[in-house]
Amino acid sequence: VQLQASGGGLVQTGGSLRLSCAASGRPFRAYALGWFRQAPGKEREFVASIRWAGATTRYADSVEGRFTISRDSRENMIYLQMTSLKPEDTAVYYCSAGEIGGKWSHWGPGTQVTVSS
Repeated sequence: VQLQASGGGLVQTGGSLRLSCAASGRPFRAYALGWFRQAPGKEREFVASIRWAGATTRYADSVEGRFTISRDSRENMIYLQMTSLKPEDTAVYYCSAGEIGGKWSHWGPGTQVTVSS
């Protein structure tokens, strides 16, 4: 499984960004794909996930209502639309994949998101 995230950047508080993740390497029907983030000096934390089949989504409380995860099954892409961004959203964002019921076992390189106050 290969995952490649893109779309990070610098944005002001209240702004929006859309992250993209290109997924390849195998069929993802039995997988969930997700976004995690890691801020300086902090542990990596879950942001959002989506099941490839059925598109069931789940969000961290800190981003619920502001972030939206989606997937394009034809293009093998997942997206994270981020709105109402806050300085505390500043982090390196990672795309991940894992078999449903298993661990998040595949990771791509991160993309930096910086929200200025």
